Amino acid sequence: MEFLEQLLTEARSDLTFELGAALLITLAITRSLVPREERRTAGTVILYALHLLLLPVAAWLRWTSAGPGSLEHSLHAGVRMGVLVLGAVVAIGVVAQLLFEVLLPRIKVQSPRILRDLTVAIGAIIATLAIATRLGFNLSGIIATSAVLTAIIAFSLQDTLGNIMGGLALQLEGSISVGDWIKVGEVAGRVREIRWRFIAIETRNWETVIFPNSMLSKAQVTIIGRRAGQPVQWRRWIWFNVGVEHAPSEVIRVAHAAVADTPMAGVSINPGPSCVLMDFGEAGHKFALRYWLTDLAADDGTDSAVRARLHFALQRADIDLTWPTRTLHVSDDGRRQDSESAHDLARRLKVLERLELFRELETGERDHIAAALMFAPFGRGEVLTHQGNVAHYLYIVVKGEVSVRVAVDGGLDQQVSQLSGPCFVGEMGLLTGEPRTATIVAATDVQCYRLEKGAFQSVLQQRPELAGKLAEILTRRKVELEAVREGLSVTAKERRVKESSAQVLGKIRDFFGL
Repeated sequence: MEFLEQLLTEARSDLTFELGAALLITLAITRSLVPREERRTAGTVILYALHLLLLPVAAWLRWTSAGPGSLEHSLHAGVRMGVLVLGAVVAIGVVAQLLFEVLLPRIKVQSPRILRDLTVAIGAIIATLAIATRLGFNLSGIIATSAVLTAIIAFSLQDTLGNIMGGLALQLEGSISVGDWIKVGEVAGRVREIRWRFIAIETRNWETVIFPNSMLSKAQVTIIGRRAGQPVQWRRWIWFNVGVEHAPSEVIRVAHAAVADTPMAGVSINPGPSCVLMDFGEAGHKFALRYWLTDLAADDGTDSAVRARLHFALQRADIDLTWPTRTLHVSDDGRRQDSESAHDLARRLKVLERLELFRELETGERDHIAAALMFAPFGRGEVLTHQGNVAHYLYIVVKGEVSVRVAVDGGLDQQVSQLSGPCFVGEMGLLTGEPRTATIVAATDVQCYRLEKGAFQSVLQQRPELAGKLAEILTRRKVELEAVREGLSVTAKERRVKESSAQVLGKIRDFFGL
């Protein structure tokens, strides 16, 4: 019973219960407000557990002590110092946790983790010296010996100390922060953590590279995508060559429109993309399409998407990419080229035969239309036509899917249908000259041809009676779109078809001068 009383006396004098309550409150606050920092209290909990383990040892030595000069009395003084030092460090850890992880972030003050560790370490040293002095320990010999030991340790651990001082400087200066994308030599990645000795960088290849802090303080470090007062974004360069027969202004216009006209994931709108002529070379004119990457982790994927957009845009504009010149002698008398042309023409005719708009044409007329088609591929997400635009051509989708969208209240586009090739879109613009009634977006990569007004004009002038059939086909397609947008019944649709056919026929005749 006397031992228990002595244990309670030791606990009360060492503020054991108060420390436990403060630690529990700190754990609860941390778990509630900043759960990601809960692990940082693990060290404090361990120190408090050691404090509790030494407490009964100190009480037992005090209870069995025969008085000053006894072995138990001397051991009690040393153990009690350990109990008090552990308690003091626990108190310092609790205060540091609440200050650096809870209070300062709440008032928008960010402090480096090394500062917290340094504060705890300095506080622990001061507390240890104060407790030792209060308990009557003579520290003069320890201090004198520690000075010699410090010099020896500093000389033998100068690389480690250099890393520690480098890490302290990095965090205090704030030149590099956790989450920054940096490049050191050939290694680029996101800063995962900054520790006393090293900085950890996670690369895009799921590698974690460890750099000693002393190395970073001496090497050139590039912080990717950072500029004061600006959002995080990184300019990327897409290089390509085209032949000298193409006007640079036209190439620049096509390349710029490929990325600027339709928003792309990861590509900044402001500042927008730009294309510049960089050099003249053996492979023709050398251009660079530049854009600003907003998701720094997706550089290769976004570059690939931009290259795909550029590829389709150049194909639609009949601009071929060029490569360094190589001499190759081939003799086939043009037979292979003729075979490929014949195969392509046969494929075009096969597509035209399957489309309602061209079924009324005779064989020679379809041959004329097929020869006039221009290959115009689109990449996924590109816009074939915009609602409200005026364009006197239509697109024949051979392969792929397109989304038909119309603007509703608020200016937002709503998908009303999705078409799969073979099909055609933009027929009203070709045959009547009316503005586009819907926006057509490539839902997948799309292979298609473009048919201009001039090819159809020669056919209609020779056979004006085709205008009536075309008017009926156009009217039905137009009313189908309006029915979706306005919720028309079957009867209402048929009535509108009859009423509108004559109007559409008149527009066709006026547009083509029949």
